[in-house]
Amino acid sequence: MNMDRSIVLAALVVLLVYPVILVIQAWMRRRKFIELVERLPGPKAKPLVGNTMDFRVPREELFKVFTKRINENGPLFRVWAGPIPVVVLRKAEYLEIIMSSSKYINKSYGYKFLHPWLGLGLLTSSGSKWLNRRKLLTPAFHFGTLEGFFDSIQVQARILVKLLRKHALDGNEFNVYPYITRAALDIICETAMGVSVGAQEDENNSYVRAISDVATLTTRRFLTPWLFPDFTFRLSSLGKQFFKSLEVLHGFTNKVIAERKSNRKYTDTSTETDLIPGVKRRRPFLDLLLDLQERDNSLNDQDLREEVDTFMFEGHDTTTSGICWTLHLVGLHSDVQKKIHQELDEVLGPVTDELITSRELSQLRYLEMVIKESMRLYPPVPSISREITEDVQVGEHLIPAGCMIQMSLFHLHRDPDHFPDPLKFDPERFTPEASRGRHPYAYAPFSAGPRNCIGQKFALMEEKAVLATIFREYTVTTLKPQETLCSELILRPPDGMHIKLQQRHTER
Repeated sequence: MNMDRSIVLAALVVLLVYPVILVIQAWMRRRKFIELVERLPGPKAKPLVGNTMDFRVPREELFKVFTKRINENGPLFRVWAGPIPVVVLRKAEYLEIIMSSSKYINKSYGYKFLHPWLGLGLLTSSGSKWLNRRKLLTPAFHFGTLEGFFDSIQVQARILVKLLRKHALDGNEFNVYPYITRAALDIICETAMGVSVGAQEDENNSYVRAISDVATLTTRRFLTPWLFPDFTFRLSSLGKQFFKSLEVLHGFTNKVIAERKSNRKYTDTSTETDLIPGVKRRRPFLDLLLDLQERDNSLNDQDLREEVDTFMFEGHDTTTSGICWTLHLVGLHSDVQKKIHQELDEVLGPVTDELITSRELSQLRYLEMVIKESMRLYPPVPSISREITEDVQVGEHLIPAGCMIQMSLFHLHRDPDHFPDPLKFDPERFTPEASRGRHPYAYAPFSAGPRNCIGQKFALMEEKAVLATIFREYTVTTLKPQETLCSELILRPPDGMHIKLQQRHTER
């Protein structure tokens, strides 16, 4: 009897002591981790909130504060986002260590805040799921496939040019950003989803507004540690606004998917009529996903929506940013615009009703250099981040596993070691001669390495086609440089992009 009692007591002691031991071990590991992180250079942090209060500023001041921190602390430093250590990198040699390795492909904690919207699609997933999804989707982005969308892009670009004509006629300054974002939405829906939504004719498009709201709210959440837990975020006013906008985004993509499924069900897609008369239809990206779903259940309905949401976001918001910044910069530099016009006139000749060919587009080499230089100064995605799962040596510093790495592409591109006089807008930086010998990770507007942007060729083709169509018709003037930047997932001006237009030729 006494032995039984002793066994029971011993078991109780073990049950009570074992959790305490686990807690102590976890505390010791955390303490060791914090010690390693604190060896890295960086500003002093406050308990619980870390350095987040430094960034609790109006949205138009946030990017300026971040830049100030980078200038004060150099090419590698750490800050604390609440309990999460963030190591900021901006040097090409440092970014190469992370970007080029297949060991550091996991997305950081911050991407978790996009999961309600994008799920675990190609942008937000990690590990084996990302690798499998990347292999599945890569064939959709072969150049031969993308080239088939070129005519549809041009048709939407021509609609855009016609809508802009009223501003060329009155000669007043106006905000071009909403025009570009609606055109980009029409392009992505038509080419990638196989449906026509007529966004360019709808000045109050709810999808466009909802994306902007979600981006703003996601950024604010990341700077508010007490909103990191999902349950507190859902109860907050920010969370309620977020999920209200999310209903619009998911409702839009669900409608697009349902419409495309219906078309496939009742129509032979191999003989499907063109969305635009005279422009041959190509099988859209969404059809490839639906084929995978029907053939071997590689994707379920949730997987399908994740990838559609991801492609809709990355395929229209980033492109809008790239086009608008190029218009802004060219409008400030008449010498650059003169060269663009000269190249367009030489390669394409007078404006006609004929669509230009992909071969002609490839000959617009100066315009391509202009776009690249615009993305150097204003990369649409200004920073990307990863979570490292093992220690990594970066320069003279050891970054411990568990840290979040934030790579600032904006500041990488303005490094005078790789781009002399970095604030100058100079497309000649991207001539073959000037590019030769440049560090391969000094310029990475679409990221680089294994997790580079799968759609970068499509994005460049779209930007080049839209800009060629605009500059062929108009001369762009920007009255003053854009000094305030707003970084909320995408780099954009806080109050739109204001330009003036002048018709180059008499109306046909």
